[in-house]
Amino acid sequence: MRRFRQMPSALLAEHPAAVRLGCFLGVFALMALWERLAPRRLLREPKGARWMNNLGIIAADTLLLRLILPGAALATAVFAAERGWGVLPLLRLPVPVRLLLTLAALDLTVYLQHVMLHAVPALWRLHRVHHADLDFDVTTGVRFHPLEILLSLLIKCTAIALLGASPLAVLLFEMVLNASSMFTHGNVRLPARLEAMLRWLLVTPEMHRVHHSTETDETNSNFGFNLSWWDRLLGTYRATTRAPQDQMAIGLSAWRDPRRCERLWAMLVMPFVTDTDPYAIDRPTRNERP
Repeated sequence: MRRFRQMPSALLAEHPAAVRLGCFLGVFALMALWERLAPRRLLREPKGARWMNNLGIIAADTLLLRLILPGAALATAVFAAERGWGVLPLLRLPVPVRLLLTLAALDLTVYLQHVMLHAVPALWRLHRVHHADLDFDVTTGVRFHPLEILLSLLIKCTAIALLGASPLAVLLFEMVLNASSMFTHGNVRLPARLEAMLRWLLVTPEMHRVHHSTETDETNSNFGFNLSWWDRLLGTYRATTRAPQDQMAIGLSAWRDPRRCERLWAMLVMPFVTDTDPYAIDRPTRNERP
């Protein structure tokens, strides 16, 4: 029995890349099937070409990280553990408590990073690649510019070193983050009562879809990826959009031409083209929150 309990940890330690890939493919397949059987919204753009381009950008992301910083997050955790770095090891807490604190702290880091990507104009140029998607489904959850992915990795590695996060916690967090990104961007609907209860703890697709509205004040809300606490505690939570979610416009008002925002090459050069979207998080909004 003891050997059986140790198998998941051993598998994570010996084959982290394979476990992460298996988790990604499993969650992606599940969400794609759910969207196929019960879509929340009708898609605006042809699904085949759009999926090919959105999945193409994650292939570019993976290639970049493999070439520049392969396994950087896990390597940082191992390096920090060997040298006794970080705050959490000093607290002498039980391992399960440290694990939960690590997951929560890294999730808060992702939330703050997300706010920063909206608040700093140069970083918004990178992040608008994600927001310029004209539809909202599981592939939107993997559509990020390679330079944003690289920046996110550097921020994450810094947080891992400061926390003294264990390698196991880092692996679990990365798997949870990838899975939650695909779930929260799913073109799916949960039963209303279940969704209302679940969003007190976790970000749901209905909650995160608000963040992808073309309305600026709606875009500047619901920044969380996994835990919904941060939006509620820090004043960025918004319950829903003004327009019904099955009718609201998705994307950015300045980027409506599919040739400029749905093709792979266009996504890769989008941060460097003329700024037709002078956006900042403190830009005045025309409407108050509901």
